[in-house]
Amino acid sequence: MIKKIAAILTMWSSFWTLVPNSLAQPAKRFDLVIANGRIIDGTGNPWFRGSIGIKDGRIVKVGVIDAAEGAAVIDAKNQIVAPGFIDVHAHTEDIYSNPQAENFVRMGVTSLVTGNCGGSALEIGPFLERLNETPLTVNIASLIGHNTVRQKVLGLENKAPTSDEQAQMNALVEKAMKDGAVGFATGLIYLPGTYAKTAEVVELAKVASKFGGVYASHIRNEEGKVVEAVTEAISVGEQANMPVEISHFKISSKRMWGQSAKTIGLVEAARARGLPVTVDQYAYTASSTSLDSRMPSWVLAGGRAEGRKRLADPATRAKVVEDMKAELKDRGFKDYSYAYVASYRTEPKFNGKNIAEITHEVRGKKNVDAQIDQILEMYDKGGASMVYRSMSEEDVGRIMRQPFTMFASDSGVRSFGAGVPHPRGYGNNARVLGRYVRELRLITLEDAIRKMTSLPAQTFNLRDRGQIREGFAADLVIFDDATVGDKATFEQPHQYAEGFSTVMVNGKLVFDGTKLTGAMPGQPLYGPGRSKTN
Repeated sequence: MIKKIAAILTMWSSFWTLVPNSLAQPAKRFDLVIANGRIIDGTGNPWFRGSIGIKDGRIVKVGVIDAAEGAAVIDAKNQIVAPGFIDVHAHTEDIYSNPQAENFVRMGVTSLVTGNCGGSALEIGPFLERLNETPLTVNIASLIGHNTVRQKVLGLENKAPTSDEQAQMNALVEKAMKDGAVGFATGLIYLPGTYAKTAEVVELAKVASKFGGVYASHIRNEEGKVVEAVTEAISVGEQANMPVEISHFKISSKRMWGQSAKTIGLVEAARARGLPVTVDQYAYTASSTSLDSRMPSWVLAGGRAEGRKRLADPATRAKVVEDMKAELKDRGFKDYSYAYVASYRTEPKFNGKNIAEITHEVRGKKNVDAQIDQILEMYDKGGASMVYRSMSEEDVGRIMRQPFTMFASDSGVRSFGAGVPHPRGYGNNARVLGRYVRELRLITLEDAIRKMTSLPAQTFNLRDRGQIREGFAADLVIFDDATVGDKATFEQPHQYAEGFSTVMVNGKLVFDGTKLTGAMPGQPLYGPGRSKTN
């Protein structure tokens, strides 16, 4: 009978092996032993051979372990064993509607930080505690978003807050930090954050700073005024006395390609002054955001209904066209052929095509004026999610090599097959490991893992994550460094990463190399402010 039970328990995926020891033996020292792996511990140190003993969801021993001490054993088969990846820039406020988060899990992500670019749940406590009702595969932390807070108090108005309104916003940020937010996030190109002056942002950041939070910013400009925007983000951190994390650090203007050397220099100078500044990056030369972001912010004030009214006025519309042409020139592009539709509900047939192609198809014209008319029509009909192919490989590589750079997808939970989204949501981490580590040798494997694990954990105060270390949570990933890579492309983004044989969250197997296991062991990750008040 014992042999039959043992045989059943060993029927796992051919990509990994879980072997139970004899059921007749006394209680084992470990729930699970991971053996025969090349361990990269997340610190940046070189890999070493060893085993990992796990008990009650925690790593309790790293080093030489007799496999017989484990109630079960995973044979890593000489693959890399690393801490689970922490994606510090996700947009997963809707994760409870798709709790498996398969696109993240299958590229090794075990923890997410959401609430980025100024948009978050307003009530952080209930958002995190919802895990009790709807379990997740992954752990989740959240920032408190400036745009969310500002809209609650000021709506979408283009105005400065009164002292009373500022106090109301401050109170909302304070509550969020006490409820466990890991920091304060801005999205200064989006409504209504784009209307905020630096002083308003500083006052709110100071509140988050009191509770140990980080200032995470989608800066005010990533094109022609990117230097000024990076400078502003650093200034906020200095005035609020808090760490700064600059989101999806990039150069999105063709005219400014190569200027990453200057923006990196600003970060280095701030760090030299004693301000902890980090950045995150996705490993692609294209960005993704809304179609509305191509329009001047002043015309968007008050929401889409008000924007439509303004565009109905010929003089105002002419001014909008003028400003959009100026913005296009500032980015260094002749037309909108760099702007691809990811999802447009009104006309799904547009998905995957660029604005120039759509304009020629719909209007029979190719000129910029006709393309702007097409953009404005699409805005009028509800807007679209876009992919903008506007970055250079040289800048991506230069940013990637910096010791303060983390890797993050800037993605939401994907519904497989829906739309033509940016491929980063399926392949970001795997692309770094396959293309930039193995093929291009731009960075080492150990440094890439550090940028996905211990550096994110350190930056966002996730104290027991990001390292293979005794006492830490058993968030672990096993992958083949010879085959790991991304399959998702801009044309066919709905393809999962390859090369991962095991993904474990809090000591529970969630991916076995071929499929999700159905385990939902995710936990809420709270910021340091919560421990002071709860």
